[in-house]
Amino acid sequence: MRRIDDFLAECDRGSRINELAGFFAATAAGRSGMPIQKPVIDTRLFPPDALLRDLICLHATRQGHFDRHYHSSIPYRLEEECRIAYAVLKYARHYSEPFFLYSLGTAEGTMARTLSELSYGQVRTLSSSPNAENYRSFTAYGKSPDAEFFLGPFHHLTKEVLGADQRLSKFRSGFDLILEDTTFQMYSPNRSKQIEFVAQHLKGDGIFAFVEKFRAAEKSDYMRREYQKDYGFKARYFLAEEIKKKKTDVLETMFNNEVTLANMFSAIGEHFNHCVVTWNSGNFYTLAASNSKHNLDLYVSQMTTPAIPYEYVYEGSLIPDLADRRNQSA
Repeated sequence: MRRIDDFLAECDRGSRINELAGFFAATAAGRSGMPIQKPVIDTRLFPPDALLRDLICLHATRQGHFDRHYHSSIPYRLEEECRIAYAVLKYARHYSEPFFLYSLGTAEGTMARTLSELSYGQVRTLSSSPNAENYRSFTAYGKSPDAEFFLGPFHHLTKEVLGADQRLSKFRSGFDLILEDTTFQMYSPNRSKQIEFVAQHLKGDGIFAFVEKFRAAEKSDYMRREYQKDYGFKARYFLAEEIKKKKTDVLETMFNNEVTLANMFSAIGEHFNHCVVTWNSGNFYTLAASNSKHNLDLYVSQMTTPAIPYEYVYEGSLIPDLADRRNQSA
């Protein structure tokens, strides 16, 4: 009990809900941090597909203020969000029962809501955010019978909460897929405990996906990728003084909670047998982990080629399978 209390106290001290709370509230409300133009999917990077086209169109109509800021800040993150959603839609079709997805810390929960609407309830989703502004954006399009929203930080969502809340009780048996979207890096570098806490909601053969910004092994590499992001991509959407202000007000604080890809790989290995990298954009990566190699392979097989120009990609191959690595060291 003491260990979990210490972890929860650590999360309560996290910058996301303390010193950065004002930034997130103002951005989610559209009072600041808005790009000079709305980011739009580059459809040339995707294969022609009717389902994917419908997903991209619906996703665009459901976006809120924070989406616009977020997708203007990370090169081709908008394309990656739709790429993940498309893979989930196809993967969920292999389930005869409803598919349950938890997307934590994903602002307005646009991707999750889009999945529930487009699948007509086959994909039932839960999104979470500490900001009431994000919840208002989520409900701006009316209530969805298959998409729910938990208003609170990720560490406040416990099994007890799921059991006590009638709206959330449908998720008590666990999720088939959980997506952590740049959330952990806003609280602390304690990935092992963060993963352990959230994984309590994952089914035994489920998939845990992570979108995070990682420190590079060499600081010079990290900074080169940052310059590329800021001046090769963000400059399309933000003035130079806005980019500089965010770096000072937000990114320097966030950097203290980032870990290296090797650190993350080690933390994931404490809880899962298999892990792959499915996307890379500068210092940002998407990883997917599971104790079911079959499910992980099937999920990855549903993905299109990463929708991103090659010059932003620095990870050319998948991370070695965790189980294989363990066998080699045995």
